[in-house]
Parts: sequence; C-alpha cells; structure tokens
Amino acid sequence: MPRIVVVGSINMDLVTLAPRFPGPGETLLGSRFLTAHGGKGANQAVAAARLGAEVAMVGALGCDAFGDQLHAGLAREGIALDHVVRLADEGSGSASITVAAGENQIIVVPAANARVSPAQVEAARDAIARADAVLVQLEIPLDAVEATLRLARRENVPVILNPAPAQKLPAEWLKLASYLTPNQHELATALGADEQTDFRELMRRAPCPVVLTRGSEGAWYRDDVHPEPAHQAGFKVDAIDTTGAGDTFNGALAVFLHEGLPAAVRKACAAAALSVTKLGAQGGMPSAHEVVALLAH
Repeated sequence: MPRIVVVGSINMDLVTLAPRFPGPGETLLGSRFLTAHGGKGANQAVAAARLGAEVAMVGALGCDAFGDQLHAGLAREGIALDHVVRLADEGSGSASITVAAGENQIIVVPAANARVSPAQVEAARDAIARADAVLVQLEIPLDAVEATLRLARRENVPVILNPAPAQKLPAEWLKLASYLTPNQHELATALGADEQTDFRELMRRAPCPVVLTRGSEGAWYRDDVHPEPAHQAGFKVDAIDTTGAGDTFNGALAVFLHEGLPAAVRKACAAAALSVTKLGAQGGMPSAHEVVALLAH
C-alpha cells in the first residue's frame, strides 16, 4: 500500500449542467444543479485513496457547513486529516463549475485554502518523511508550495508538482520537482515560454522530468531514463464530465510511481479515462479493480 501525502486545496464544487456556455451578459436555463466535493488537493487525495493508497492530507477548511461536509467526506474515503486545520474566521473554498457538451468552465474562490502555510507543511514533516510520494498543486499559497518542494527534497521523497492553475514558476522550484505534470498551456506558462511552441520542445526545455497530459490523446513523458518524449495513448470512453480528470491522473501517477514511469503513466491514463464517465470531480474516480479491468480490455 503506497503512502501518499497531498498538500493542497479542499473545495465545495457548485456544478451547473447547461446545453452550452453562456456568452457575456447572457442568461441560460440549466438542466441540473448539484454540489460535489472537490479542490485539486482533495481530488488527488481521493483518487489515490480509491486506488488503494494510504493517504494523508495537508490543507485548510472553514468552520462552516461546507467545511463539515468536506471534512466528513474525506474521512469516509479513509484519508488521514491530522494536518487539515479548521479556521473559525474563514469560509471553506468553493468552485463554481459549468458543464456543457462534456467540457467545463470553472471559477475558484480559495477562502481557507489561501491560509495554508509553510509552518503547516513543516508540521507535517513526519508524514512527508514516511511517504512514498508527495503531491502538491497551485491552489494554495506559493510559499506553501515551495516549502513542500524543499521539504520533500530534503527528506528524499519523490514530489509531483501539478502546476495548476497555470502560473510562471521559478526555475529553482522546477528543479526541486521529481515530476512536473502540466498540460501544454500550464507547461508553457510555468516556463515563461510561447504557448505555440511544440509541446515536445517545451518538455525538453523543462529542468525536471515532465509528464504532460493531452486530454483524450493521452499523455507524454520524459525523464532521465526516457530523455526523448514518449507517448502513452489515451483510452476511448464516453465522456460525460471532464472535471477532475487531471486530478485523477495525478493521484494515480503517485500511487503507481513505484512500478516505473511508463507503467504509472499508462495506469494514470486509464484512471483518468474512467473518471470522465460520471458527473463530479470525485464522482467517477475509479478503484484499482476498475483500472485493471479497463487495461485488460
């Protein structure tokens, strides 16, 4: 059972299904509304837990109704919450998501997530030191991201940096990452490069190993063992909601990393494909059995 620590955001997703995305100033009638547990950090933690990992979460929630529901949901997934703080003077994070024709648009309000601190990361040192992999994203303050990268490196624990939402990042931080897991836009932004540059060239420019996601096309990866970008094809499924597919990919990559990068990327692509067949960021996240069944076919 791999041990995974996730440092990141926890949100309540407010999801609206619509026939298409509205234009500026336009009002549309949606077909359905639902709330779902989300946040890139929480999503990746749930994905890893469902695939059989022992997962600990580092994050923050408000002392509000959403916070109660999100905390209980993570606990039901078997995720250790010793390092998730509850803040009396701040609300829990939220994301307003519109889903149309299998795609999504998202607006995130960080709230409590903006209070995750380097001190909180340091307090989780023992859990990080025991981990087989650490996951961190960019929906928390950047000083907490840097603290996570540096602590994982000091403890010689592989750290996966998912650079989303897209931001330009210092080259020094990228060098600290064991793996960078962007899409093409996120990779170009992180490197401060032209987004029109061929993604394989961008991968070669990165100062760390890169696993680049390409939606239904699958993923490409490059590391010291595979210096030229290699391709893992995607798996054909009927997509209903792509929300959380990237988070599922990252959680699965961390869980299967010990099998070697090619095997981990293949299983991560399979898990991500399964995740888009149901509504909600966490709603379609598969079990290890479901991933094995898809690969068998």
